[in-house]
Amino acid sequence: MPRKRNSRLLRLAARPVCAALLFGLVGTTTLSQAAITDTPTQVQARVTSSEAKTRNPIVLVHGLFGFDNVLGIDYFYRIPESLAGAGAKVYVAQLSGANSSEIRGEQLIQELKNLRALSGNPSLKFNLVGHSQGAPTARYVAAVEPGLVASVTSVGGANGGSKVADLLRKIPEGSASEAVVAETLRLAMLLLGAISGKDPSQLPEVPLNALNSLTTVGGAAFDKKFPQGRPAPGSSCDVKSGPAEANGVRYYSWSGVQPLTNAFDASDVAMGGLSLIAFGSETNDGLLAVCSTRLGTHLGDYRQNHLDEVNQLFGLTYIGLWTLFEKKPVQLYQEQAARLKSAGL
Repeated sequence: MPRKRNSRLLRLAARPVCAALLFGLVGTTTLSQAAITDTPTQVQARVTSSEAKTRNPIVLVHGLFGFDNVLGIDYFYRIPESLAGAGAKVYVAQLSGANSSEIRGEQLIQELKNLRALSGNPSLKFNLVGHSQGAPTARYVAAVEPGLVASVTSVGGANGGSKVADLLRKIPEGSASEAVVAETLRLAMLLLGAISGKDPSQLPEVPLNALNSLTTVGGAAFDKKFPQGRPAPGSSCDVKSGPAEANGVRYYSWSGVQPLTNAFDASDVAMGGLSLIAFGSETNDGLLAVCSTRLGTHLGDYRQNHLDEVNQLFGLTYIGLWTLFEKKPVQLYQEQAARLKSAGL
């Protein structure tokens, strides 16, 4: 009897575990570039221009399952170096890869305060650029510590939650399936964190916290507490911009709108599959409906999926009829830095 019972539990768990592993695969193919300390490491590059030389440092904030450099691969692939080479002072935050947006936000606040202390400038602010869950993480910081933040830029931001998270959240709470999924993801994050040098006592991994933050219900609850920059609740998808400024912080966003972009990119299979399962005909980037990503001044929608937004995998982004006319991810980050510079930020 015990063998039959265990076998049944495994069968029950198999479907959500497969889904979670797919979700994890999508996330863990993107990495970040920061040493594990309470202070993000500044990205160094040979400076060739001053086009991106913003008044305030730029801090890139990774999303779900983000972690430090592994085998030379970065979460924001080739983006930090391009910004630093164009004159920007750039840091990459290192946060829990799987936890709530509020807990990740508190971690980011501490990192920014440490950077401020090291700078010797007690009024130093930062331009936060967040991808995926990095966007609500940055929004939290701007809402509770606006004096630390000059601007928040959301790139494919999980601002209104994800229907992919909704599907995973259908796993019964407290069930064996949920426990298996949570533990599988937690162990995967601990392993990846160990490889990249994270201290789990400082940056704990709690996948269910992350999942609850990233559902559409979780996104709506977050918006209710921290509405700055977001379109009014119930707004039509045609409303692409929210308030441009709140509490002295500027808000911007852009998004990807095409799950399948490059036949040579293996991750496109996952993006396309998730798009069909979770979104149907709704415009999305493979993990997020474009309507849910809006924040502040709308800067455009591009032929990118959720990984293309950070120039992954390995720069294999859109190839198609409009290749010559479509802006590349690195270009978009450089243009935003130039925009922030022009705005005196």
